[in-house]
Amino acid sequence: MFIQGSTDVMIGTYNLKRLFVFRSAVIASELAVIALAVRVMAADIPLFYMLSVIAVYAIFNLLVWLRIGKGSSASANEFFLHLVIDVLALAALLYFSGGSSNPFVSLFLLPLVIAAATLPRRYVWAMAVVTLSCYTLLMVINVPLMPGMSGQDHGTHAGHSTASNDFGLHVLGMWFSFLLGVGLILFFVVAMAETLRQRDKKLAEAREKNLRDEHMVALGTLAAGAAHELGTPLATMAVLTREMELDYSQQPDLIEKIEILRSQVDRCKATLGQISANAGQMKADSGCSEDVKQYLQQCITRWQELHPNTAILVTLEGCEPIPVIVVDETLNQAIINVLNNAADASPDRIELNAGWSYDELTIDVRDFGEGLDPAAMQELGKPFFTTKEDGHGLGFYLAQEVMRRLGGEVKIGNHGQGGAAVSIRLPLNKLVAE
Repeated sequence: MFIQGSTDVMIGTYNLKRLFVFRSAVIASELAVIALAVRVMAADIPLFYMLSVIAVYAIFNLLVWLRIGKGSSASANEFFLHLVIDVLALAALLYFSGGSSNPFVSLFLLPLVIAAATLPRRYVWAMAVVTLSCYTLLMVINVPLMPGMSGQDHGTHAGHSTASNDFGLHVLGMWFSFLLGVGLILFFVVAMAETLRQRDKKLAEAREKNLRDEHMVALGTLAAGAAHELGTPLATMAVLTREMELDYSQQPDLIEKIEILRSQVDRCKATLGQISANAGQMKADSGCSEDVKQYLQQCITRWQELHPNTAILVTLEGCEPIPVIVVDETLNQAIINVLNNAADASPDRIELNAGWSYDELTIDVRDFGEGLDPAAMQELGKPFFTTKEDGHGLGFYLAQEVMRRLGGEVKIGNHGQGGAAVSIRLPLNKLVAE
């Protein structure tokens, strides 16, 4: 039975594997029950037909194992077909062993439970129809289960023995049925539900990542437009500052300020040039590579040029020889953004402690400002959220996104001795030079 319009729903190979394992346990249990009924209870059952059904069922299970070996996912229709075959196999066995009076008839609920745990609602309704139809037919059409009798049994004693054997077989069947039901719930349904929860979690993470990517694309578009628009006014400012240096060459105090202004204009032009040069390129900056310590020193030097009045206490230490990494301009910007935020909160001084191993780089930045209140802690990392009057709310957000892209993480909190502290953990596997 197939349900049209549902082939887009896919079931993972893990669920097929669990179904294979559980079906194998069911086959083994069926063989054990038949052996017990024949040997101990001396039940009179059509052994040939029942073993033939189990043999065909086992062959189907072997084919399922070969199907699992291919590693591809199964459609919801295919998984539903597996459950229908399980129901039909159980119905055939029950037909030869008493029909609806057999205590194992309650096992019809198990495929329904599996369908309810793994498949959309329409499949659950279809499975309910299949199981109810089989149960109803077994009430009308079946081979009665007749317990065996010893040749010495006769009269009242024979009737009592027959009733005792019949009741004992029924109780044993109920126990095995309950055991299989418990096994299914513990092993199969719980595991499938966990798989579904993991799938939902991954889907939520994928949606969140997609939303972050959309933000980054939007910011990239804005950055490209801003770089294009700012090029002309910065060029005009550079020309004017050169002319002002010539016009006011006799005023040293004013010339000093003009030189600072010109250096800042040149810095802005260089930054825009880096944006244009790196747009659409890979992380490597012209294939340049250097060791981690030198890389951090150059990054700090670049930042210090922008904040000459802020003292920074730097500690750099790690393993020897120092790992060599491929220079990543976006990582430079991320570290500089974190240092900028620290300097804005604590203009007089900040601290940077960096350590490295062959596998990981850690950077801890601390400021000596007022720290962060709980409300700000909850919102930090979201685009356009800022605690500064003239801030844009992008520095820390971009730093977080860069670290996520490189497989790392950024955490922020209040330092125990005052101020805020940012902790960066970055695996080096994506940056280490071959």
